[in-house]
Amino acid sequence: MIEVRGVSKSFGTMLALDDVSFGLGKGEILGFLGPNGAGKSTTMKIITTFLAPDAGTVTVDGIDVLEQPLAVRGRIGYLPENVPLYLDMNVQEYLAFVGRARGLVGARLDQRLDWCVEACGLVTEYKKTIGELSKGFRQRTGLAQALIHDPDILILDEPTSGLDPLQILGIRDLIKSLAGHKTIIFSTHILQEVTPVTDRVVIINEGGIIADGRVGDLQRDAMGSNRVYVGVRGPAETVAARLRELDAVETVDTLATGEVARFEVRGPFTRDLIGAVDTLARGEKWQLTELHETPFSLEDTFIALTQRSRATKRGVA
Repeated sequence: MIEVRGVSKSFGTMLALDDVSFGLGKGEILGFLGPNGAGKSTTMKIITTFLAPDAGTVTVDGIDVLEQPLAVRGRIGYLPENVPLYLDMNVQEYLAFVGRARGLVGARLDQRLDWCVEACGLVTEYKKTIGELSKGFRQRTGLAQALIHDPDILILDEPTSGLDPLQILGIRDLIKSLAGHKTIIFSTHILQEVTPVTDRVVIINEGGIIADGRVGDLQRDAMGSNRVYVGVRGPAETVAARLRELDAVETVDTLATGEVARFEVRGPFTRDLIGAVDTLARGEKWQLTELHETPFSLEDTFIALTQRSRATKRGVA
């Protein structure tokens, strides 16, 4: 549905995108991650035909964005980072204006207005002037304009920016409800925003793609190990020594000593780390106070991948 291949873009002497490539299929939701200034918005502006790449190609539903930009725009709903709103219009007037600009008339326009207002939580604000709205409701209005023409593809740049926690949940639920029906790219620099909506992510940093895949796969690749926390009533040194003898264990870090010793134990993802520790504890008749796996967070993964990318650029193995 969307194919980005070898795209580069510079602004003067600044290289904003460097040979960026990724794709996604029909009905797929992609989380586009990266810190501020990484190149997320520039990539989205190229996909939506607002910017032209210096090199590379982008196709949307098989259509080249440079050769047929109007055809591409007709298939896309776009929520840019800075929402395009007319502050002197009320919400109803604005969405009706956008709908007519998108070719909607009559009953079809009314139907889409009703759906967007309800789906985006704008019922109470429908008659208010946009200039009077809070930042969160302006963001919702921007999302409604992206959806008004029922596009097959949604490009959402920081869609939850400015929303409170309950509003964020509502937008997440809306995005998830569109899964399978629409192809969606949404960008964010807030890593916690991703996993409730999708497990496929592309991570960009300093203008280059540093990871593309399922969150779990990226975590295994980035961290290289699993981790288990173990608590035992007993002497820390003795317990640690026995844990290190296990084939499934790579490292043992002592976190606490005293009446209850506590350890962080790491081992390869291919081994049953919890099972190995549990079998040892039973054989040694240890009194366990804790034994659980704690997966690495998306933040851990992002930091590890970013550090690896920077090391690679510096030529460090």
